[in-house]
Amino acid sequence: MEKLFIYNTLTRKKEEFKAINPPFLGMYVCGPTVYSDVHLGNCRTFMSFDIIYRYLLHLGYKVRYVRNITDAGHLEGDLDEGDDKIAKKAKLEHVEPMEIVQRYTVGFKDIMALFNSLPPSIEPTATGHIIEQQEIAKKIIENGLAYEHNGSVYFDVEKYAKTNNYTELTGRKLDDLLENTRDLDGQQDKKGRLDFALWIKAKPEHLMKWPSTWGIGFPGWHIECSAMSTKYLGDTFDIHGGGMDLQATHHTNEIAQNVAYCGKSPANYWMHTNMLTVNGQKMSKSLGNSFLPMELFTGNHPLLTKGFTPMAVRFFMMQTHYRSTLDFSNEALTASEKGYIKLMEAYKTLQTLVASNTSTEDIKSLERNCYDAMNDDFNTSVVIAQLFDAIRIINSANDKKVTLTQADIDTLKNIFQHFVFDVMGLKKEEETGKANTALESVMKLVLDLRAKAKENKDFATSDEIRNKLTEAKIQVKDGKDGTSWSI
Repeated sequence: MEKLFIYNTLTRKKEEFKAINPPFLGMYVCGPTVYSDVHLGNCRTFMSFDIIYRYLLHLGYKVRYVRNITDAGHLEGDLDEGDDKIAKKAKLEHVEPMEIVQRYTVGFKDIMALFNSLPPSIEPTATGHIIEQQEIAKKIIENGLAYEHNGSVYFDVEKYAKTNNYTELTGRKLDDLLENTRDLDGQQDKKGRLDFALWIKAKPEHLMKWPSTWGIGFPGWHIECSAMSTKYLGDTFDIHGGGMDLQATHHTNEIAQNVAYCGKSPANYWMHTNMLTVNGQKMSKSLGNSFLPMELFTGNHPLLTKGFTPMAVRFFMMQTHYRSTLDFSNEALTASEKGYIKLMEAYKTLQTLVASNTSTEDIKSLERNCYDAMNDDFNTSVVIAQLFDAIRIINSANDKKVTLTQADIDTLKNIFQHFVFDVMGLKKEEETGKANTALESVMKLVLDLRAKAKENKDFATSDEIRNKLTEAKIQVKDGKDGTSWSI
């Protein structure tokens, strides 16, 4: 089996991966909270771990991939205060909370399917594991590291930190955290400022609540992952992943819970994906620069000049290393779209190449370079560079500028099958390039005719063209820089 090196957030260095019980491997990734549509930043995380999952399978590991669904809701912020997000949306829409859960769970799975992500081995829900969460909370109380007050249960962070390194995942100092945490205004039930809820007493008007030893309530945010990961992967498993935004609070508290519960840290390797930015700025709703996947597919967003296919977006997500910031722009997406089309066209050309008796290219080294890149902490950007070298060779062979043996051609086919389709999860879309080119030519003609009609003040014809395009699900936008269109 290939030697694989992974950057471990816990140790802050790259380590040779050693499975606990090879070839079996346990991987847990924090899934979505289903109270709204999954945004593009989340998609990057789930696509990154889909590629990691695919490569581990390719190497021959038998992977149990667990990705949870947070459907119990949790309170806004990390301080166990505010409203339950799912219940809040249910009240606004006058529906049952589980209707909200069902709608967005289905939507999330549909989006992941469009991106050709493999489903996890197990996709458990928080509401399906309330008993397990209660049992963990009881055990932590028995072990003296949690306490009950007025129907709620809190984890005692400062007491835990006396014998354990609470901040081992981030390397931050506990004193700094205490200094930067506000006083317990309105949180008198807690002993310490950093204490977090394992179980929360429900107010009478709270919609999502369950009976417990401590009264009617609902679980805290962090305990759900401890319950589901230990149930399906054991007290200690191989890989735990998620977005870097989960590192300082959610994953830090998850480690503390597990150690307090069973004396063991949950995972040997912690992996975190970096954020998606837009034109150099952090993606956020307040800045108006956040994207939903369907907005990206349709082009129906003020910052977009056109729509992009799911495979073009997936290819874009691989352009940088998963631990690096990825900057989103129309130019970057368009470049990725063109690169994806070139890749698919080269694969089609590869099927028609005629072998020679001699070779002028070292294709085996190209294949080795792809493995070396993936073995170096899943570096997809380097793999893509190798694939573009493969495109150059294929096109040169087709133009009779280089020669390839049958073994070379077979190896190139293996490179495409293994890395483009199996590991990167890209799909073949036949005639994508030609279809796009033809449509662009037709649309240019149609929009030129519409522009001439507007110049001649023939607004009836101009409006008719726009209306017919709308009926064909083609959206036309008039802006200061001209007219753009998207499907």
